[in-house]
Amino acid sequence: MNDEEGDERHGNGRSEGRDGFRRGGMNPNYFLPKPVKVGDEVEVEVEAVAAKGDGIAKKDGFVIFIKGAKQGDKIKVRITEVKARFAMGEVI
Repeated sequence: MNDEEGDERHGNGRSEGRDGFRRGGMNPNYFLPKPVKVGDEVEVEVEAVAAKGDGIAKKDGFVIFIKGAKQGDKIKVRITEVKARFAMGEVI
């Protein structure tokens, strides 16, 4: 028996799915380049409003939260912060 067989048999959470990614681990998209960076100015349309009142827009599928923006606004935004799964921006 090799180490991989032992891992799956003993259920230590290291099994792989059909797509080859380990289950229960970090999302592989976490490390992909983001479509925005701090200081970028982008034009977006606010699609929704978050529970805390920030507008939610997307750039190439990447979520941007915009303080004070309302659903339906078409605005220019300056990116102020970029995290692994979202960015923060301000209306300019």
